[in-house]
Amino acid sequence: MTRCLVVDDDAEIRSSLQDYLQKFSVTVNTAADGRDMRRLMAAQVFDVVVLDLMLPDENGLSLCQWIQQHHPSVPVIMLTAHGDPISRVLGLEMGADDYLSKPFEPRELVARIHAIRRRAKRGESETQTRREFRFEGWSFDRLLRQLVSPQQVVVPLSSAEYRMLTALVERPGRVLSREQLIELTRAPGVEVNDRSVDLTISRLRQKLGDSPKDPRLIRTMRGEGYLFDAQVQS
Repeated sequence: MTRCLVVDDDAEIRSSLQDYLQKFSVTVNTAADGRDMRRLMAAQVFDVVVLDLMLPDENGLSLCQWIQQHHPSVPVIMLTAHGDPISRVLGLEMGADDYLSKPFEPRELVARIHAIRRRAKRGESETQTRREFRFEGWSFDRLLRQLVSPQQVVVPLSSAEYRMLTALVERPGRVLSREQLIELTRAPGVEVNDRSVDLTISRLRQKLGDSPKDPRLIRTMRGEGYLFDAQVQS
């Protein structure tokens, strides 16, 4: 099931797209403006964002840029006015993956969403084949579940710590909210909540030698979540 966020100030468009896309195995959340979009993206993980260029509170181009900065792995389909090539070019330069000119056939949007998901899944399969990540002298082998320090000492990880470190090293430089980390580290039969996220982060910092008062690797972003601040090689 593809998880889609539709951002448009037109309530009729939001409602009609939500009803239509759900017929094609696309779960849809909707936002009327940039504030709603940020709130939803902080709380949930989406596979694609359908973003209207013209919004009442903020320009769609700046929102597209914000998505690129905070959720770089989430593709964006920009909705632009008919016959507006400049906006289309700017949208693509800001990081949009595709665009549609209004008015458009909903079936074409479905086709573009599915095409983007196929490309993303190919990229995910390539990512999954990468078993080793290196950062700040550390080495993390996902398949062996092994973390090795710069001094070549094997540091044992619990299952929760392994899932959390995997989520972080796969998304360096990206702010992840507690809600997103809950989604990314959820496992069958395991309850994950805000408190357990904080505890797992604290234990990971200890094992990585990250100062709790002034952490360098796993930084706390006040009111937003956590950010893995390291150059990661794989």
